[in-house]
Amino acid sequence: MQDGRWRLTPRQLLAIDTVLAAGVLAADALPALLLGPAGGWSVLAAVPAVLGAGALLVRRRWPGPALVVALAAVVLGAAAGTLSPYTLLPAACALYSVAVAQPRRRWVPTVAIGVLSAVGLLAMTAAGPTSGSAAGGTDRSLSMLVFGLVLLGCSWTLGRAVADRREYAARWAQQAAERAVAEERLRLAREMHDVVAHALGVIAVKAGVANHVVRQRPAEAHDALGVIETTSRQALAEMRDLLGVLRDGEPGELAPAPGLSGLGELVDRAALVGVPVELSVRGAELVPDSLGVSVYRIVQESVTNVVKHAAPASCRVAVTGTDTAVRIEVTDDGTRVPAGGVLPSIGHGLIGMRERVAAHGGGFTAGPGAGGGFAVEAVLPYRSAS
Repeated sequence: MQDGRWRLTPRQLLAIDTVLAAGVLAADALPALLLGPAGGWSVLAAVPAVLGAGALLVRRRWPGPALVVALAAVVLGAAAGTLSPYTLLPAACALYSVAVAQPRRRWVPTVAIGVLSAVGLLAMTAAGPTSGSAAGGTDRSLSMLVFGLVLLGCSWTLGRAVADRREYAARWAQQAAERAVAEERLRLAREMHDVVAHALGVIAVKAGVANHVVRQRPAEAHDALGVIETTSRQALAEMRDLLGVLRDGEPGELAPAPGLSGLGELVDRAALVGVPVELSVRGAELVPDSLGVSVYRIVQESVTNVVKHAAPASCRVAVTGTDTAVRIEVTDDGTRVPAGGVLPSIGHGLIGMRERVAAHGGGFTAGPGAGGGFAVEAVLPYRSAS
């Protein structure tokens, strides 16, 4: 069983071919040996059945040679006057294996072959069995020829249909793998952007402060450099983990993924760069852990934008969890953005937040606040654990 579908093992397939070969020998070779074409014992009359049985046994490993041997058995059977459906069966099975194994060729009219085979099968069914007569031998040979052509046509069409289905399944699996890789790269790109943007925003602000007060207030400059050192170390650690995933495919000793519990530390870091943040978290126990990273990253990016574009300003962060969704609201009272305008140099921050929300099927809005500043609101739905 694989992917919900039953798959026969190579041994099981060989066992099926062995049973078919034994059936062909029993149904075709034994009557030929006992009776012969003229009612007498004949070893040569059993040769087509023996060749057909051999072709059945090797058709999966060597489909081309097996088809040649099976067709030779058909020709010998027709020449000896012992041609029967049991002689045609190995040729049909070998042709099916060839159709499955060979790549598609545009010059082979598979559709036309399938249509003609279906028409021939319907005609033979409507005509019914031929009655015995003086010309019974000729009628039987003609009917076996038509039956053989129809059987071979159906085998080829069925084999090509199976081959096309396998090719489609392989192509779909490859596309699914490529989509998974692209989605993983996009996720890592978002993580890397959030880490770098937040760290560089804090470092830029504190570096400016240190440069401005280094002569007059060296203690304050020393504190700013301490914040820069701490922030840069944290960013380097997270970047190292992300690059390890990209390089090796598997993370090493990663720190726990940030979640709602890390919002307090995030607020404290924002306060160090002159952006006091009022944090309100309600219903945290209702929010699934799988959404914690997205909530944290959305708040982080929003606060980082306040630090970079609106400081000095105060900020308010409200995270509210319910039984069905978590709502994130981040507002600031910084410089008002002109009506209908957007923040300059927003870059990929808002795009990344919008993509995170869209991945969970939620809603996202960002723009100038009603009372000034800027407002970000996101709603991430989920199913209640109860």
